[in-house]
Amino acid sequence: MRRSWWKILSIALLCYTIIAGFLGGVPAKPILNETIRNLYFHVAMWFAMMIFFLVSLIYSIKYLRGGKLKNDFYAAEFANTGILFTILGLVTGAVWANYTWGKPWSNDIKQIGAAISLLIYLAYLVLRNAVTDLDKRARVAAVYNVFAFFMLIPTLWIIPRLVESLHPGGMGNPAFNTKDIDSRMRIIFWFGAVPGWTLLGLWMTSLRIRMRFIEEKQLSNG
Repeated sequence: MRRSWWKILSIALLCYTIIAGFLGGVPAKPILNETIRNLYFHVAMWFAMMIFFLVSLIYSIKYLRGGKLKNDFYAAEFANTGILFTILGLVTGAVWANYTWGKPWSNDIKQIGAAISLLIYLAYLVLRNAVTDLDKRARVAAVYNVFAFFMLIPTLWIIPRLVESLHPGGMGNPAFNTKDIDSRMRIIFWFGAVPGWTLLGLWMTSLRIRMRFIEEKQLSNG
């Protein structure tokens, strides 16, 4: 039970996010209107995505420093979860765009940056599957993972802020000021949605890692 408290917490936080987020009022904003509630899904998933990619980067660096294959397994599974949340972020963003911009894909600079980021990490998976030797695969993947993470910074956080965009946050606007969301939405977002989605992703990753070690143990015994 003690080991499961954070799993229960993840479900509780997401239930709070859904209930409080959909029952309460939201700021009256032109175009966005009620769709602003997607903030608890789309934006929170992107925050969780960055956390998973950061943790994956840390484990890749730990592998490069120590050479333990366990760290490579952790890096790969956290990257997998980050990719999943990237896809979820793109899908929820496309749904949001369809209601606010008139179509799901407008070749907006942030949409393009998100798609490039997804392709960068999909290439990470392709690279891993292309190398059969475990040690060589781990080394190559770790080096590429460092490159992949730092490519996220210009594609997601720098270039989109330098170019005019339909997306909130263009031209330096952080999209979290008092004109965009109120204090109640901030509480739900920071204390419900972000930790809720992050803990859920951590739960999924921990299950994948356990399965990975079981498979490795079976192969070694066989």
